[in-house]
Formats: sequence, C-alpha cells, structure tokens
Amino acid sequence: MNISKLPLVSVVISAYNHENYIQETINSIIAQTYEKIELIIIDDGSIDLTFEKILEMENVCKERFINIIFKKQKNQGIGTTANSLINLSQGKYIYYIASDDLAKPTAIYEEVSFLEKHDDYSLVVGDNEIIDKNGIICYWDKSRNLIYEESAATHKTYGDFLKIKELGNNFGRYLYLYKGNHIPNGYLVRKEIYEKTGINNEKAPLDDWFMNLQIAKYAKIKYLDKVLFSYRWHHTNTSKQGQKMQLLYDLTIQYENDLLSKTDFKLVHKDALYCFLFGKIIKKVSIINNKIEFHKYRKNNIKMWVLHILGCEFIIRKKFLSND
Repeated sequence: MNISKLPLVSVVISAYNHENYIQETINSIIAQTYEKIELIIIDDGSIDLTFEKILEMENVCKERFINIIFKKQKNQGIGTTANSLINLSQGKYIYYIASDDLAKPTAIYEEVSFLEKHDDYSLVVGDNEIIDKNGIICYWDKSRNLIYEESAATHKTYGDFLKIKELGNNFGRYLYLYKGNHIPNGYLVRKEIYEKTGINNEKAPLDDWFMNLQIAKYAKIKYLDKVLFSYRWHHTNTSKQGQKMQLLYDLTIQYENDLLSKTDFKLVHKDALYCFLFGKIIKKVSIINNKIEFHKYRKNNIKMWVLHILGCEFIIRKKFLSND
C-alpha cells in the first residue's frame, strides 16, 4: 500500500526510570507492521539512564519513523506529560504505550484497520498478556502474584482479570466504566475525540480511567479479543499500592461527579445521565461497586431497558412492539 495514503499514527510514550526496558519498548514499535508512524517520547524527569538509552536509538528511529520527538523535562506526573504528548502529536490516531511495556507487531495495524472502518468508535484495544521483569510470559494467581504454570493460573491475561468477556456488548460503556476502569493497555484513540472531551486534568489523578470515561460519553469503545500487547508486571506497578490507588480513585470519581453536575446531557450518551442521577442518591459511589447492572428484557411484545442497583430495579425505557 502507498504509505502516503495511510493515516498517521502518533505513538506516545511517557518514560520514567525505565532504563532497563525503554529500548525494548521502542523496538516493539520499530517492529510494527504498520508503516506510517511518528514516535514521541517525553522523559518525565528520570533519575536513571532512561533518556540516555532513548538517545542511543535516535538514528535507527529516524530511519524507521515519519517523525521523532525526544524530550526530557522535570518531573510533572503522568497526566500532565500525557497532555504534552497529545499536544505534540500530529497523527489522526494516538497509540499509548508505557515505557516498560511491549506492543505485538500487528497491534497498530489491527487497531487502525478497525477505526478506519467504524467512524462511531473512538477507541480500540486488544487483550494483554502478562510478562515479568525479564520479558517472560506469565500469569496471575487470585492475588495477582506471578506464576508460570498456565494450568494453575486464575487469570491467564489481563482481560481475564478485568472480566471483559462477561461484559459482552457492555464493554466500554460509560455506565460500566463508571464503576472502575476495565480498558486494558495498548489502546489506539481517534485524536479528534479530544475536541469534545478535553484532555487530562490534575484533579482526576487516575488519568487513563478518567479519559476513558470522557471518551465513553461521546463515542463507542471496541475490544478486539486477541492478545495485542505485553503488560509488564513488577514491583513498581502503581496498581499494587492499594491504599494509594483508593485515594486516587476517590479523587477521580469526585471530580467526575463534579463534571456530571455541569454536563449538558443532550450532548452525551444517556448512561452519563443515569450515573449522575443515582450519584445524587448515593453519596459514596464506592459502595455500589459491582452492584450496577443494565439489562434489556423482552416479554409479551414489550421491550424494556432496566437498571439494577443495590437490589432495586429502575425501568429506564419501555417500548411496545408490534404483533407482526
């Protein structure tokens, strides 16, 4: 295919203290079967040799990519750095990858192919295999400890842990994302969606979940049931820090509820209105975690959309069908 006709993809990396992994991450982007890529990396104040390792690959990256930008800055945090990466990007699509993770060779090609064919979707993602600090494929037990025997694993992929298959067609819906993030890593975003959603805000420190919520208000999100990404699990993973994660969750949902109170619900998906209404009834959103469900029923020529919350049922919409 003529590369000039392909949409440009901006691969963006916020790097921090990953001197042992960053070159492997960059090599996984070099190895992409999709050709038209620009690579943008910001070192967010690393105190190790991360930036030096990035610069070592500058020549090979210039040969492979349409454009490269390598910058180092004083530490500003993931959300602020992500905003800078978005603002620097020139692509129709943005592909996000952490500086210690790996993209499978066909990841960008498959995700671009989907979004090019489906204008009503603005984010697409595949499943993640789990790798250890040495890049060896492994699995999780019930406590997310690494194990290497697949038959003994409670969760074989990140998608298993997130229970994505149980969500079915509800994957990526605002109503379900509102309970907590269930989007794996390695996703591709249609950049123009940020014109509607805005970008990260420091008042919502769980930036990936916050931005996924904003996207779900305006567009669909797609899950491709195949492993397209390698998620590295080691002692520095933020998601292992339970108390800290709870604080970040509380701050993010508080800010999201503030946004909902100012939202014009005519412009967003109706799920946002449901969450706003029930958020006013229940002050502490965390107590309803895993207790919100949204179902469709059809019986006796009546089709109903019902919201189940804390054992109660609320009929959102009822439609009478013809007898034909």
